[in-house]
This record gives sequence, structure tokens and C-alpha cells, in this order.
Amino acid sequence: MARISQNRRTFLRILALLGGGWWFLGRYLRQSGTREQRLARVADADIPPRGALVYRNERFAIVREAGSVYALSLVCTHLGCTVNVAADVLRCPCHGSVFDRRGNVRRGPATRALTQLRLQRDGDYWLVFSRCGDHHV
Repeated sequence: MARISQNRRTFLRILALLGGGWWFLGRYLRQSGTREQRLARVADADIPPRGALVYRNERFAIVREAGSVYALSLVCTHLGCTVNVAADVLRCPCHGSVFDRRGNVRRGPATRALTQLRLQRDGDYWLVFSRCGDHHV
């Protein structure tokens, strides 16, 4: 009888630890997947027509092109260097990856496009957001 009771206690402890672990892991993953960081608040008038407003220290750019406005991370998807913005391309100075103005890879070694950041209009301003972990500042 004592042996059965000991096995039951061990089983219940393991069950409680697993349940608590799953709860903690689920809560952590849910929070880390939805947290965002506001990177900047930018006046719409400051974004040049058919141009880019570059925030080199914060490692992103806001681009206005063909009637649309979007924000790109300037973190190279190859090894994390900060890409340089030119008139027609974005170029990584570390290993030579080249991206078009939308952040798509034109030439490697990078194989993934630059991360597009979330923009939200706030009157005459744009709010730029990045998910934590998506953009390294």
C-alpha cells in the first residue's frame, strides 16, 4: 500500500511540474510573439516624395514610393550588418548583399528579404513599430 501511495505522489508531482511548465512556456511565447516596440514617430511631411528617411542609429528607413509609405529594417538578413540606402538599392557593406527598394534580395549572400516594419498612421504622423526580436536596435 505504501508503494502505491509513493508512486501516486511521484506521478502527481510530475504532472504538476509539466502542467506548470506548459503554462509558463505558453505565456512566455504568447507575450514574446505579440510585444511590439515603438521605434519612432515621424511627421508625414518629413518623408521625401520618392525618397527615404533613414534612421541609421535605429537601423530602419521609411520609404515613400508610388503613393505608398512603408518602413524597412536596415538589418541585413545575412549576418546583421546595417545596410546603406542609395537611390535605387540598399547595399550591405559587410558581405555585398544587395536589396531593392522594397527590401527584396537582388544579390546574395543574403537569402531573405529585409524585414518590413509595421506603420500606423496617427494624424499627420507615422508611428513605426517593430516586434521584439524581429528588429535589433
